[in-house]
Amino acid sequence: MEFEVGADVRCTDGSAGKVAALIADPVARALAHIAVEPEHHPGDARLVPVGLVGAASPASVELRCSLAELARLPEFRDIEFVPYVPDYGDLGASLAWPYYSMAERQLPVIVDRVPPGEVEIRRHEQVHAADGAIGRVEGLVVDGEGRITHVLLQEGHFWGRKEVSIPIGSVDKIDADGIHVRLSKQEIEDLPELGVSPPS
Repeated sequence: MEFEVGADVRCTDGSAGKVAALIADPVARALAHIAVEPEHHPGDARLVPVGLVGAASPASVELRCSLAELARLPEFRDIEFVPYVPDYGDLGASLAWPYYSMAERQLPVIVDRVPPGEVEIRRHEQVHAADGAIGRVEGLVVDGEGRITHVLLQEGHFWGRKEVSIPIGSVDKIDADGIHVRLSKQEIEDLPELGVSPPS
């Protein structure tokens, strides 16, 4: 199954939104969850175990649950409040600052709730070759057990982009900084483009 961030998601009884992120277990090298975001209510994104996925392709994901069951799954996003430090170059903040106590000067920040031990893979997460950054993540390919078999990469500059798939055996680690690959930039550039057969 091929998962891409941004793919449409459907429940058994209707459209559920889009894939907002892929959540991987970096130790098992498996896809653990997908985050599903309703189209007009991004704050209501839900964390869906990969076991509820019936089918997946680059364009769509089919879930084996109803919209009501999806709504009962854990929330993916939360709001935390962080201290606000006034920027005196900002006239509005400068004028407002004396009228608020330290306790009141808090800014709401939306954070993703990633289960402990798992890593979030967002659209266009950086991919690092052995000798530097090489491109951005487009998605993941997983087998029937949820194990990641390939990382889908958009490699190259705007005028010369191509999509390639990197075998998971070439991946060194997956962490908060992105996906780190043991291949060099040249070795990745030499991989065949997705949908294009290598020359014989």
